[in-house]
Amino acid sequence: MSSDDTHSDPRLNPEYVRRVRSDDGDVVLVGTVHDHPASAYRARTVVERESPTTLALEAPPLAVPLFEHHAATERTPPAFGGEMSAAIQAADTDRVVGIDGPTVSFLRRLVGRLWRDRASLATVRATWPALWTATRAAVTARLAATLVALTTLQIAVDTPTAYDTDRDDDPDSQAADERDRVRTATAMLSAFEPPPAATVRTGTREQYMADRLATLRTTGDVVAIVGMAHLDAVAARLREHD
Repeated sequence: MSSDDTHSDPRLNPEYVRRVRSDDGDVVLVGTVHDHPASAYRARTVVERESPTTLALEAPPLAVPLFEHHAATERTPPAFGGEMSAAIQAADTDRVVGIDGPTVSFLRRLVGRLWRDRASLATVRATWPALWTATRAAVTARLAATLVALTTLQIAVDTPTAYDTDRDDDPDSQAADERDRVRTATAMLSAFEPPPAATVRTGTREQYMADRLATLRTTGDVVAIVGMAHLDAVAARLREHD
């Protein structure tokens, strides 16, 4: 990201963007806070600037059609779908993919990770409720996308997160609020040791997303919209492919 971009708008903070270069193609990772207006602006702007061959979302493939439906509106950014739909709306490519689980291949990786780690029975048991919740949410999103495609209904499967700033606030206020939330989240993650099941799930997700991005970049440059908590880990794992 150029210095001109950085100085022109505080929401385009280069601290929240990673570029991983390779002979195959570049992957630009955009870190976001879910539903935050500053994150939606950054996602949209980076996608417009990079004009990638592929737009990758930290979302299960089943959920992508619903985000695409939210993006198909004249309102900018879209009312629903947060940074994901904002990125889709800005993209000039039809290749939009979900790179997160649950998928069959993700499940195989998760089981393999539990086996290799010789995870305790308690860890194995604690892993499945979160996986079931994610699977149910993905299926719900896919069913909602099917319904809205057949009707004129507008359906959101989750309520947009409310913040102290909104899309109409000035860029400085949005950027400041986002920074505060990133700092708070980082401090909380540093203060508490995650349970083993959460560590396994997170590590598997980040490796899975990095592997998917490594494959996607073989056909051209990629912009990936990911949660801020996964930004550095996915970038590091992606660099291991080089």
